[in-house]
Amino acid sequence: MRVLVTGASGMLGREVAAALVRRGDEVTTLQRRPSGVPGTRDVRGTVEDPAVVVTATAGQDAVVHLAAKVSFAGAVSEFERTNVGGTRIVLDAARTAGASRFVFVSSPSVAHMGASIVGAGAGPAEPERARGSYARTKAAAELYALAADAPGFAVVGVRPHIVWGPGDTQLVQRVVDRAAAGRLPRVDTGAALIDTTYIDNAVGAIVAALDRAERAHGEAFVVTNGEPRPVYELIAAMCRAGGVPPPRWSVPGSLARAAGGLIERVWAVRPGEDEPPMTRFLAEQMSTAHWFDLRRTRQVLGWAPTVSLDEGFDRLAAYYATR
Repeated sequence: MRVLVTGASGMLGREVAAALVRRGDEVTTLQRRPSGVPGTRDVRGTVEDPAVVVTATAGQDAVVHLAAKVSFAGAVSEFERTNVGGTRIVLDAARTAGASRFVFVSSPSVAHMGASIVGAGAGPAEPERARGSYARTKAAAELYALAADAPGFAVVGVRPHIVWGPGDTQLVQRVVDRAAAGRLPRVDTGAALIDTTYIDNAVGAIVAALDRAERAHGEAFVVTNGEPRPVYELIAAMCRAGGVPPPRWSVPGSLARAAGGLIERVWAVRPGEDEPPMTRFLAEQMSTAHWFDLRRTRQVLGWAPTVSLDEGFDRLAAYYATR
């Protein structure tokens, strides 16, 4: 197929584009900086620019839309412009260009209301109740995308949960850096069970959704490794892989949430150079369970994880050993 992948300068988008190239698809990438994926046609720009998007979507059979503003902080208008407005622009251009498949890469946070999620499937996206600007705008974008599903234009939502792997700068590197600096606490006891997704498994699910779009259309699917573990165990494994000691101090979840809310207000006025050290959403994610039932995903997408968490951590340790 001729496939456009947006957001291919990020880890997940880059690996999706590379996987499609390896199997012989004709891949175009669209992002602000070079994707670095050999064998692709690189279009530089933003999904907020209709002219650039029209250029990128021309002649495509399918679109995998990953481009988004992913952050714990920032102006609401920035999230709305990229996550909602950008999705509308890409979706409309894809339809006009005659594409027949559209995979919208979302997040389980679109259906997370702050309480524990225990063995649930892909609940409905709820922009009004989702936590934080990222989750709310991704929820609105997912609803818009799925509403565009129609005969001849199959739209599928994929919600990979906490994707990580070698070269990950969004999660793993921040965990390692903050733990090394002694700035990463254990929230509560760290016993809350959570799901995560090794990068290869997330890529496999997105490619499966693209291939099975005509069967899976009109629906969103949660993707994880299917191996829920205590959040502290996962953080400690990332730290060990990165060669740093895991967190040794802890804070109550209630205090972390209160501090996160305060830091968010300060960050809105005087943002730092990196992500804030804590937000209310992050505190909730670290102190509540969120693991999922993958039966629907496996059945409809014909997909299953191929890399276990333990193997993933071994690969992560090997990556850091060569740096």
